[in-house]
Amino acid sequence: MDGAPAFGAALRSRAMPATRRAPEPEDILCMVGVSDARMSPDGRGVLFARKVVNERNAYETSLWIADASGARAPRALTRGPRHSCGRWSPDGSMVAYVRADRDRAPAIEVVPARGGRARTVATMPHGTIRDLAWSPCGTRLAFAFRPLAEEWTPEAANKRTARGGSTPPRVIDDAWYRLDGDGYFDGARFALHVADVAGGRASAECVFDRDTLGSFSFDWAPDGSALVVATNMHPRASWEPWHATLVVVTPGRGGRHRVAELKGLPQGVKRLPSWSPDGMRIAYAGRRGRDDGYSTQDLELWCYDLRTRRAHSLTARSGICLMAATLSDTSDAAFEPQVRWFPDSGALFFRAGIRGSGIIASVPAGGGAVVQHTEPGAECSLGTFSADGSLLAVVRSTPTQVPEVHVADVEGRTFPLRRVTGLNDALLSELRLVEPEERILRASDGHPVHCWVLRPRGARRRRPAILEVHGGPHAQYGCTYFHEFQLLCAQGYEVWYSNPRGSKGYGAAHCGAIRGAWGTKDWTDVQAVLKAMRASSGVDRSRVGIMGGSYGGYMTNWAIAHDHGLRAAITDRCVSNLVSHAGNSDHPEVPDRYWRGAPFDRPEALWRASPIAHFKGVRTPTLVIHSEGDLRCNVEQGEQVFTALCTLGVPARFVRYPRESSHGMSRAGPPDLRIHRLREIVAWWARWMK
Repeated sequence: MDGAPAFGAALRSRAMPATRRAPEPEDILCMVGVSDARMSPDGRGVLFARKVVNERNAYETSLWIADASGARAPRALTRGPRHSCGRWSPDGSMVAYVRADRDRAPAIEVVPARGGRARTVATMPHGTIRDLAWSPCGTRLAFAFRPLAEEWTPEAANKRTARGGSTPPRVIDDAWYRLDGDGYFDGARFALHVADVAGGRASAECVFDRDTLGSFSFDWAPDGSALVVATNMHPRASWEPWHATLVVVTPGRGGRHRVAELKGLPQGVKRLPSWSPDGMRIAYAGRRGRDDGYSTQDLELWCYDLRTRRAHSLTARSGICLMAATLSDTSDAAFEPQVRWFPDSGALFFRAGIRGSGIIASVPAGGGAVVQHTEPGAECSLGTFSADGSLLAVVRSTPTQVPEVHVADVEGRTFPLRRVTGLNDALLSELRLVEPEERILRASDGHPVHCWVLRPRGARRRRPAILEVHGGPHAQYGCTYFHEFQLLCAQGYEVWYSNPRGSKGYGAAHCGAIRGAWGTKDWTDVQAVLKAMRASSGVDRSRVGIMGGSYGGYMTNWAIAHDHGLRAAITDRCVSNLVSHAGNSDHPEVPDRYWRGAPFDRPEALWRASPIAHFKGVRTPTLVIHSEGDLRCNVEQGEQVFTALCTLGVPARFVRYPRESSHGMSRAGPPDLRIHRLREIVAWWARWMK
């Protein structure tokens, strides 16, 4: 296999077109996903994961290596179809990865970095392997593993089919038993395992299994003697996330592993520990207080000094949140913090979501000012450094550029970036894409509202306009490629998108303005955007529509209940009834934390903020999109909207996707269903807005 990209279901060569064409729903079949970029220790290559759509309507993920100079085309290291978590060995001679082929037990494999036959280091029972890390000496690999209960294995399913047996029931003892995109895991939990790379048994030993939720993260000590684990071992961890702590796990012989909790840590959530190369400090993402990781409060970068046993926040005064994800339909959002030590232990680098951009930034390990190293106007994902710290791997995208691997020269304040992959160049050279226009509006109370506008090329008459509202709500829209936006713009619509109050990227006050109060200041900001759309010289004010997914679906429902001048709407994987949603989501609502009251006791605040409670006067034609496999916003939320619309005699359509699709269907669902969804969206707007 050479370095030329093979585009899944569109396996054909692409010549440079004489004229560009409008984007189409089917273009997602040809897009190559790029993620998890990691610089080789010697700085010569960048390891990354490459995802394509194959001819069987499935995603294939393999590991590739790009030339760090950009002089040569990327080369395939593995063939997939489900290889992930690629990690360089400390000396750069080997690459370890997770093999998770369908219907086979998962395994950890290593392959020579120059190419060759892979060797299995650890074969696990049926289940899921998550995360992977070499010990600094290169002799061991640590990883998280969660087993699959015997009755749910492929072998058990085949036996049931052969004898005509029923699907077994699930017997649940804990509220944490499912997660959207992950599925049902019942009482099983991830545990930390360590495997010997040179061992001949292809097995691993469990060294830590005390995490109540199985959602821990870990890192090796620089001398390889121990691992630090961010964990919550409290029996009610789902309800009391502030019990999170850091423990040091020292693997021992014969299963005698020592676990010691670090002293002097503040109360609050803790994630992604990272041991400094000099062994003196441990960095982690966290905050004080009782909120979990996903919160209106900023997730900060902390540093714990192993000598003084004290921790301090390095970013508390910066207004930066390490969990300010930029949403897209062509790549996974960066909800997990991204943090890297500089090789000399003097500074910490991290991704910061700021005003719609994903910025690579740093802060001195001892405290000081945050420095931004990449320019705004793009979404950058933080990779790893070369051993000498001179080069940094980055995945970068813009509103007109699908994510590609870049290499940053670590020099000066602003790092020069060079693109070293062009896996999507052939496709993008065909498409007629539009650069967004950036605007700052003022809400009725004077609050600034940051928004962007895509205007159709060559439009001379007043045109219809669509407002896209992002999900979360504690995330952001911004400077990354969004195929749906470009598709709708090419259909002749002005596409507006914004970051109203509740969004990340603008400080904790902006984000926290709607805590326990959806449909208030967020709606004020959305109204400001709708007002600007109707006042725009190029927009036909009688043809303004709104759409959104998840919380964006919530706001769409709220809008049609309160603004009867909207021409049409699309509510996707929505929330409509906060009372019922509080008990059937994969993240159950904790009483009196985010919302006042509880769904089973004092539900008044939840009901007042529920769009369905205000539906009596709705008359906007609405398309309802939902997935039966959505574990975040249950399909019953969409059912309530559709039933209410039908009862009121409002034109409506319900597109209900099957169980193999989840809450993230628009960006990670089955490719044919993603295309179907985009076609339904285009058809709905054409029916009511053209």
